[in-house]
Order: sequence, then structure tokens, then C-alpha cells
Amino acid sequence: MSRNIHPKEDEDISADVLKLQQLLLALGRRRSLRDPIASTCEQLQFTPPQVHALLWLGQDGSLTMGELARRLGVTEKTVTGLVDRLEREGHLLRERSAADRRVVRCRLTPDGLQTYQRLERFMTQGMGQLLSILDGVDRKALFRILEKLLRRMDTLGPPSAATTARERSA
Repeated sequence: MSRNIHPKEDEDISADVLKLQQLLLALGRRRSLRDPIASTCEQLQFTPPQVHALLWLGQDGSLTMGELARRLGVTEKTVTGLVDRLEREGHLLRERSAADRRVVRCRLTPDGLQTYQRLERFMTQGMGQLLSILDGVDRKALFRILEKLLRRMDTLGPPSAATTARERSA
């Protein structure tokens, strides 16, 4: 349900949402955007969620199983299987918290760190290819818009537990 009391603005937002969806879908269908990640997954024999887990752990360091599941958009049961395989293959370790033994954290091993660095190089190369399509003025505009979006999202605060549960069940 919309919080806006101005029907015209609701129509504009609805049209903008549709336009954004169409543009993001069109971008997602472009071979050049998928291939760096897809080929990396194939070469390293990882699933996309495993690649994302390695990227999150490489970027942010040790994460709890619950936090990793939230970042990947999967259940804790699903992340357990994903972590099992990455641990079995020597890419990460699970560690119990000394303060609370119920809390399990994941961190990259030295082999996992090397894999992360390789993934990061592929990602950087892919983003460079994408950004090279735009001229300097357009890149600055893109960064300005993304930074503005982040600032405005920060003022909204984290999503409520009810919102998060609704999004998961949708």
C-alpha cells in the first residue's frame, strides 16, 4: 500500500518502477555482464552463491552464518550446505564464538583468500569493461546517482523484521 497521498506521484513512481525493471532486465540479459562471473564460476567450479559468499567474506572478513545467509538472500539451512562444500574444499573455516558457542563465524583460509583475489580480479576487469562503455561525464553522473541513493537509503534505516520476512516469503 502506498504512503503517498498524491495519486499522480504514485502513477509516476509506478511508471518509473516499470522502467527501472525493464532496464535492469535488459542489462542482465547482456552477455558481457554475465560472462565474467559465469565463466569464473565454470572455471573454478563454483555456483554463483558460492562465488558471492567468497566475495562477501573477502570484502568484509569473518561473518556469522546468519549474516552470510542474509547477504546471499538464502535461508540458514541453505547457507549451511554452501559453507559445508567451501569448507570441505579448503576455502573457508567455521569458528565458534568464545563468548557465545551458539554463534558460528566463517572466514576465508589462505586458499580461500587466493580464490577471492582471483574473483576480485575478474570482477574488476568486468566492471572496467562495463564502465568503459560510458564516457567520463556519464560515469560521474552514475556515481553521483548511486551515492545519492545510498545516502537516502541510509536515512531510512535498516528494514524492519516484518518487511524482511515479507520479502523472503514473496
